Parts: sequence; C-alpha cells; structure tokens
Amino acid sequence: MSAGVEAPARRRGLRASSGRVAARLACASAHTYFAAGAGTEAERMAINIPNQITLARLALAIVFFALLSAYSAARAAQDQWILQVSFWLFLIAVLTDVLDGWLARTWNQVTSFGRVVDPVVDKVIVCGAFLFLASDRFYDPASGGNVTGVAPWMVVVLLTRELLVSAIRSFSEAQGEDFGASWVGKLKMFVQSATICIVLALLAWHEGRPTWLREGAVWATVIVTTLSIISYLGRARAFMLSSAALGGRAAPDATSPSPSAPTKPGASNPAASSKHPAAASQEGPC
Repeated sequence: MSAGVEAPARRRGLRASSGRVAARLACASAHTYFAAGAGTEAERMAINIPNQITLARLALAIVFFALLSAYSAARAAQDQWILQVSFWLFLIAVLTDVLDGWLARTWNQVTSFGRVVDPVVDKVIVCGAFLFLASDRFYDPASGGNVTGVAPWMVVVLLTRELLVSAIRSFSEAQGEDFGASWVGKLKMFVQSATICIVLALLAWHEGRPTWLREGAVWATVIVTTLSIISYLGRARAFMLSSAALGGRAAPDATSPSPSAPTKPGASNPAASSKHPAAASQEGPC
C-alpha cells in the first residue's frame, strides 16, 4: 500500500519540479529576448560623431534664421548685435561642415545618412541665408534699397541651380551613373559662403562699407553659380538630350530586317550576310 501511495506523490513532485524549471527557462528566454532587442535598438539608433556634427549644424541653422528674422535695417544701430551673432553662427556652421566631412573620411565613417543629410543642410543654410538677405528685413527706408546688395532674382538663380543639379544627380545615380560634385561646385560653395560672411561682417561692424567689396562678392556668387549650372548641364548633356530622354524613338537599325517583309524559307538573308559574313559563307543547302 505504501508503494502505491508514494508513486502518485512522486509523479506530482516531478510535475511540480518540471513546471518550475519550465517557468525559469521561460523567464530566462524572455530576459534574453528583451535584452537582445534593446541592444539591437540601441545599435540601430547610434549616431557617429560626423553625423552628430551635421545635426548640430542643422540646429545652428535654425537659430541663425531666427536671428535674421528678428533683424530690421530700419533699426540697424539697435540690431547690430544680431548680425554679429549671426556672423559667428554661420562661420561655425561652415567650419563644422568641413570638419564633419574630414572626420567621416579619416575615421571611415561615411554613412548613407551623412550622404543624404549633409548636403541638404548645406543647401538649407546657404540658400536660406540668401533668402533672408534679399528680404525686406534688410530694406533700408532711408536709402530706399536693400543694404545687402542681394536682389531677389539672384536668389532665384541660386535656387534654380540647386534644384536642377539635385534633380540631375538623382536621375543619373538612379541610372547607375556617377554624378559627384565637380571642382566648380566646390568653388561655388566656397564663394557663396564667403559672400555671406562678407555681407554680414560689413553690416555688423562697418555699416556696410566698403560697398565695392560687398557688391563684388555678391556678383562673384552669381557668376560662379551660373558657371556651375553650365558645367553640370554639360556633364548631363549625354543623357538629358538623348532621344530616349526627350521622348523620341531611337533611329531604326538600317541592317535589321523589316518586320513587314518576312524571309522565305530557304532564302538567304542579305542583312545577316552583311553583318556576319563568316557565318553566311558557311550556310548552304542541306
């Protein structure tokens, strides 16, 4: 009798022990799963230093635009500090643009995020700066004109260049063709950044004088930007002005047989003979 009573008790004890083991294994598996998921998410959201600098430059651009929107040429004496702070912010943004690119190449940390976001930030801060310089924020009622020397049509030229080159680059790279920046594009970026620094510095510390330096820098920007447009259009001419790109049909091959004139069985094909003389000479009646 005692053996018959002990057997069910042992079975119940084994089932309880196996249940506790299964529960511990489930808890361990859940802990491992969530720990691995947290690690994977942390690795996914990690941002390297060059990309952090790029994002910091975007934040600088926002502060830079906020300051320029608060400036008014009608109260230039009171708002002079705005242009001084704006000058240093823009200069820091330009220098950090050089820094993050150098770090990405030196540390081998070139990423898809940086390739996309970095040039976008460059275009935002440069084109945005010229938009503000041509706005009524810099209109002086006393002189009846814009104190920066930047006209709205000049900004249109700058924006046209950026939109056109971005569209051409996207199309060419989608076709598998390399369309990297040329030396003219890099010169354009340097001249535009230097012009913004010159205009802000002259207005912030020298009341816009000498005017020849300011106007010369602005016109140099327009000229270099126009040359950049011509250079990139020349590079893109091969696929932009092709018959397929313009919607036309490619010229038919003169040696290809016409579909309306089928070749009779046993008849020789003159087009094939002209294109493959060696093969034609070997063909004959069976």
